Amino acid sequence: MMALAAIVVDSLVYASWLFIVSIGLTLIFGVMNVLNVAHGSLYALGAYTAAWGVGMYVGGAPDAGYVLLAIMLVAAIVVGVLVGILIERGVLRWVYGRDEIVIVLATYAVFLVLEDVMKLIFGPESYIAFQPRFLFGTVSVAGIPYVGYDLLLVPLVALIGVGIWAAIHRTRPGKLLIAVIHDREIASALGINVARFFTVTFLCGAILGALGGALSAPLISVVPGIGVELIVLAFAVVVIGGLGSVEGAAIGALLVGLGRTAAVFFRPELELFVVFVVMTVVLAVRPEGLFGKPQTRRI
Repeated sequence: MMALAAIVVDSLVYASWLFIVSIGLTLIFGVMNVLNVAHGSLYALGAYTAAWGVGMYVGGAPDAGYVLLAIMLVAAIVVGVLVGILIERGVLRWVYGRDEIVIVLATYAVFLVLEDVMKLIFGPESYIAFQPRFLFGTVSVAGIPYVGYDLLLVPLVALIGVGIWAAIHRTRPGKLLIAVIHDREIASALGINVARFFTVTFLCGAILGALGGALSAPLISVVPGIGVELIVLAFAVVVIGGLGSVEGAAIGALLVGLGRTAAVFFRPELELFVVFVVMTVVLAVRPEGLFGKPQTRRI
């Protein structure tokens, strides 16, 4: 029973971290039809900036308290807005409407450039921002002690997910966004500023990607290349759930989290293999993903 409880809790924590990154990726694709490979770099930049900010502040104020969380949040917003604008206005605006492979190659090129930029700015050494993990102490779950910071990710990410769903389905801008998703040409003809929706959506997705990195900075050693593994897992999540579906990203993150955690407990050598097994099974049954919808192509 203790092993089962550990698997469930670890799965929820891991899925929460994965969901907040994946939802930004699926949001961008659902609105803009852009499969953003550079999302992994946004995650890494968020982690680097948060770790650097925490280290700089703690160096002069050991008793930083909850200011550390504010630093991490600000780091994610700054990275998401600045880098998001550069990518969307500087690169994507020139490839909108082109073949999907062109967009993928463009964002992959941005990913490669940002990977080198991060090495130039932060260097090749690792950054460790462990201090925020001590803010909430430890919590016992089924007799197993867990760091409070880790468990806090679950309700925090659930709140973010519900907020995004409500913003899309329960507000006027959200309904206009749905119109843009379904048919951007008709939406533009009706007077909706599609270009503005594209920019705002990409910035929101970029901020979510950077926030995922900032929140994970206290959990990992921030080193070059962390965005590579992340983008592979995020793609698996959105493909399982269905490209463009917020609900699908949540279910996909849970399935990947549960499968990966169970593999770590029982067969560690299958940790990454299980993720692709889950994706293969889902796609064999539903090629468009669990919550995806078949798309028609104009000829």
